[in-house]
Amino acid sequence: MGADPTVVVELEDVHKVYGERGGTPALAGVSLAIAQGAFVSLVGPSGSGKTTLLNVIAGLDMPDRGRVRIGGRDLGQMTDSERSYLRLHNIGFVFQAFNLVPSLSVSENVTWPLEFSGLKSAEVHERATTVLERVGARGVGSRAPAELSGGEQQRVAIARAIATRPKLILADEPTGNLDSHTGRLILDLLRELNHDDGVTIVMVTHNMFAASYGDRTLELRDGKIVRDVTPRQDVAVGWKGD
Repeated sequence: MGADPTVVVELEDVHKVYGERGGTPALAGVSLAIAQGAFVSLVGPSGSGKTTLLNVIAGLDMPDRGRVRIGGRDLGQMTDSERSYLRLHNIGFVFQAFNLVPSLSVSENVTWPLEFSGLKSAEVHERATTVLERVGARGVGSRAPAELSGGEQQRVAIARAIATRPKLILADEPTGNLDSHTGRLILDLLRELNHDDGVTIVMVTHNMFAASYGDRTLELRDGKIVRDVTPRQDVAVGWKGD
């Protein structure tokens, strides 16, 4: 049977243990399917496996057992370079710590993922300008990240994440370093990308208000999904091909 074309992320009985034999299990048999266009919130206490699950979905960390498919492709059957290519063209990342390069300007932070895309320099510049305007960070391209507020830096980080026009965004505590008002603005922006552009979003958060932005909430404890709540039907949109 072929892969379901409406599923972006699929995990089958995924296990991940850190440390030597008998180490700490981070994921203990996680099976999961995420539809195209969904906004999924991952919640749970520290050490429950949320970030590990995000890393496994991204192919940054390979499971010890089980299978992970992204856009129908089995990550375990791909080379490191193939997984890197998949991340570059189909996955955007947003982190709690922003992860902007301090020695680069805002525009350079946004454009560096595009340097590997084969685009001409004029198109790279145009796309950077467009995404900065899209996230409400117009006019800051020449500034250094340190000159921006936390909320502005997170907007730039989101601009970088969407510059490659991915269909999947993985966000790890994107509002964790922001005040409540700024955090809500960032959540509104993520929801806009989800609703208007059909971007699938998987977001790790400790904040239940932030989690409420998702159309599906998964609670993890001890490396297992203990609760899966979907208050409304997932929206189906297209997945960007290779």
